[in-house]
Amino acid sequence: MLLGLKNLSLSVGSTVLLDAVNFSLESRERVCLMGRNGAGKSTLFRVLCGLQAADSGEVVRATHVRIARMEQEVPQDMAGTVYDVVAQGLGEIGALVARFHRVATETPNDLERLGALQTQIDLVDGWTLESRVPAILARLNLPGDVAFGSLSGGLKRRVLLAQALVSEPDVLLLDEPTNHLDIPSIAQLEEALLQFQGSLLFISHDRAFVRRLATRICDLDRGHLSSWAGGYAAWMTGKAEALHAEERQNALFDKKLAAEEVWIRKGVEARRTRSAGRVKALLAMRETFSARRVREGDARIVAQEAERSGKLVIEATDLNHRFAGKPVIRNFSGLVLRGEKIGLIGPNGAGKTTLLRILLEQLKPDSGEVRHGSKLQVAYFDQLRVLVEDQTAVDAIGDGKEFVDIGGARKHVITYLQDFLFTPDRARVPVRVLSGGERARLLLARLFSRPSNVLVLDEPTNDLDLETLDLLEEQLTEYAGTVLLVSHDREFINNVATRCLVFEGDGKIGDYVGGYDDWLRQRAPPRASTPIASEAPRSQKPVEVAAPAATASRLNTKDRRELEALPGRIEKLENERTQLAARISAPDFYQQPREQIAKAEQRLSGIEQDLAAAYTRWETLEALR
Repeated sequence: MLLGLKNLSLSVGSTVLLDAVNFSLESRERVCLMGRNGAGKSTLFRVLCGLQAADSGEVVRATHVRIARMEQEVPQDMAGTVYDVVAQGLGEIGALVARFHRVATETPNDLERLGALQTQIDLVDGWTLESRVPAILARLNLPGDVAFGSLSGGLKRRVLLAQALVSEPDVLLLDEPTNHLDIPSIAQLEEALLQFQGSLLFISHDRAFVRRLATRICDLDRGHLSSWAGGYAAWMTGKAEALHAEERQNALFDKKLAAEEVWIRKGVEARRTRSAGRVKALLAMRETFSARRVREGDARIVAQEAERSGKLVIEATDLNHRFAGKPVIRNFSGLVLRGEKIGLIGPNGAGKTTLLRILLEQLKPDSGEVRHGSKLQVAYFDQLRVLVEDQTAVDAIGDGKEFVDIGGARKHVITYLQDFLFTPDRARVPVRVLSGGERARLLLARLFSRPSNVLVLDEPTNDLDLETLDLLEEQLTEYAGTVLLVSHDREFINNVATRCLVFEGDGKIGDYVGGYDDWLRQRAPPRASTPIASEAPRSQKPVEVAAPAATASRLNTKDRRELEALPGRIEKLENERTQLAARISAPDFYQQPREQIAKAEQRLSGIEQDLAAAYTRWETLEALR
């Protein structure tokens, strides 16, 4: 074992984040830590790194184990060149090496300073380590002499990864490494981590990233840590089974507790025969019930739909637009029709948001025309996430009013926010103290509080946990209106988009049917790289990223999700059929009113049909594996 926890507990206020947690990380493992927003995943990371003390328990580290951690957020005060920042991963020797490199670059004739620095590096045998910096810069295609502060957010995160890797750690900890990265950068990160020789522990809600990397998944839920070997699919199945077993166990416990409560409240005659042991057991059951941590409910996301728009939503003709002298849109023409779900794919800075703004007539193109259809009501989720920091969530939704109209019904703002997992207390705190996940849910709550027939979503998936992400996907899939979607979440695009507009470089925008995987199959075979180049500073050549290998399975992502869900659906239908058949077989069943008898018989017939259809679908999907 390289790194682990033994019976470790930690509480923040009245919330138990870690409850007698045990964990071990073995050599060459790639473990993903899953859990809802606020479950304590980042806290567990800080405990493992020694940055936060636990209330009790033990952190176990193997002798001489080297641990490196990549921060979730880019530090605001980080200065110097890319070379300087990466060299910091080597500690004091790295600082010497970075100083030598800076003097050699800026004042190569200052032989006295260079000689002094060289002597210092010789004394600590630092030249061996020095060679690692240019090696990792070349491996991740990073510009060593460019100022760190001038880089985009995606490149800064890649530099921080290089800083963590340069020390050749035995254990690498990554907290949401794909946040704000574009798809080519994510693909390059995946390749770098697959080649990493150490052990990896990471937090991510990017399902495609987790599927590709994780050899085991640990799930942090209400303070308890559970482990599933075999990756994402095994975790999905195991987690669903565990929650089902917990639900059944709680139901049995509650039934027994209710029976004991009836017994303890019997009359005076019964009190004489009470068993002291039974009373003591009941008191223990009451304590167990009080201590039970109920799983937080799922968000209830419902998109309000306005009157249907015309069949034509947007028509674009010969659009051209340049930014800073560079073409971002070149000769683009196309139609957006009612009900389409269109994904926009491309690297950061390619022009996806610019195209959205032009299509919405918020920005005038250099040339070309945009025409809107009739009766459009647009709701826009902006990636800049403009919220007033001093406002509360209640203010952001109600705008001074206590009630909002949702689906034709009047609803109190607090009640509406509870659908998005805001407690009354949390709904009244200033926006500035909300977490990234809470901000994302608040923006979705604001978006869906208004009727629309066109939804425009610019990077909606950042900071959302998997349960909320699944619900958002479901709503967008069932939404009868039109969806324009920008996202770097490949699985999200696969599950929602019916068509993709792909920024292929030099202002060219390709139009493809289906989602991300469908685009990979349809595009022209890459010559030396994918058509999408990774973001890079102007002085650098575009990063070439190999296309992900196509899967041998004939199932697309939607089919795989359906196949994974079918056993649970079949079990639920069979249980309902058994219970209903028992009711119908009861002697007093036909003494009920005729309407209730007919309703039960119709439902039993419907269950039989649903089961037959489910089994047929299961066989069909299994044959495609």
